[in-house]
Amino acid sequence: MFSIMKLPRVLTVHQVPKAFREDSIISGYRHPRSSATDCVLSLFQLTNETLNVWTHFLPTWYFLWKLMSVLLTENVWYDEYTWPLLVYLFSCCVYPLASSCAHTFSTMSTRARHIFFFFDYGALSLYSLGSAISYSAYVIPDAWVNSTFHTCYIPIAVFNSILSTSLACYSRFSERGSWKWSKVFRVLAFTYPYLFDNIPLLYRLVLCVGEGCTDNEANSVHVQHTLLAFLTGFLFATHLPERLAPGRFDYIGHSHQLFHVCGVFGTLFQMKAIETDMVLRRSQLLISAPDITISNTVGVALASEISRDVCFPATQDPFGSGSCAHTGGTPEAEIQGETSTPSATFKREGTLTGRPQGEQHRARTFTATALIGRYGTAPASSPKPDLFQGLAPTN
Repeated sequence: MFSIMKLPRVLTVHQVPKAFREDSIISGYRHPRSSATDCVLSLFQLTNETLNVWTHFLPTWYFLWKLMSVLLTENVWYDEYTWPLLVYLFSCCVYPLASSCAHTFSTMSTRARHIFFFFDYGALSLYSLGSAISYSAYVIPDAWVNSTFHTCYIPIAVFNSILSTSLACYSRFSERGSWKWSKVFRVLAFTYPYLFDNIPLLYRLVLCVGEGCTDNEANSVHVQHTLLAFLTGFLFATHLPERLAPGRFDYIGHSHQLFHVCGVFGTLFQMKAIETDMVLRRSQLLISAPDITISNTVGVALASEISRDVCFPATQDPFGSGSCAHTGGTPEAEIQGETSTPSATFKREGTLTGRPQGEQHRARTFTATALIGRYGTAPASSPKPDLFQGLAPTN
């Protein structure tokens, strides 16, 4: 069936613009102007993004099943004690779904790529906040219940979620200047809120001695989750193993796939630990912990989402000009500042996404020659081969 549909052709790293390249990944790239249909069809062929999608899309359904099972089996409307768990489970459904959508549709254009990953970062921040809400309700050690830190914990977590999203989105702005700084910003954006959220847990597992440390059977599961979380961060930051053997792990086994798998298993262990603490500590926390309300569970999550949308709109164009920054050449030829020659013949039916901001978008058939007329002609002294010459247009 897929052969009849004519699956999209995959490209090498030298055939795609710089914004679409991944560190140490040589082949398996999709067309950088894919249609939505092409993006969906590419899920059923082997590209360097295929497993990135499925390793998050399939777990989404399991997390959704967990959420629905709690909604249907627990008396959640009258049992406020379950509300932090519901917020956490909802965030567990959102972050892998947003990630799989981002990896699926990120090759429609450069602008689409940034926007989809903005939503991905927002979903990760929501998951971080959901974790903090559940930790505040079920995981915080007995010695810290009703302490000053406990009182300030959720407000700071909300601020961190806004800061994390803003910093992660800003990291896509900085890609034009320095890829290394972009990576640093992105790692910091998700490392800092994770470390803050886990302060109560790390104190409980490592530093706490004597009474009030909440030493129960959930601790061993928390340790497993913590180890997987650090492994997840290590894979994201180091790009191992593909950095050791560029091209060998393009399709299966590269760091982002392993990052997804470790992250999902880490979430599973975290979920089990939270549910264990929730059951074992119920009677004590209902007496000693602050009251659980709509405002400090669902309300906090909604306030954080609204604040992120106000502070950093996900639809903002990071380059202020559509699909890519202008450097005198065509949008298709944005490969390390190189421009294509006027003899280019690539054609595509669609929307011109690289036009100046404010100009009305309209569907049209265009050629690379026409685009050069709009954006400037490549220097005659150093002609470069056309990036898309010979590629079949997408529909």
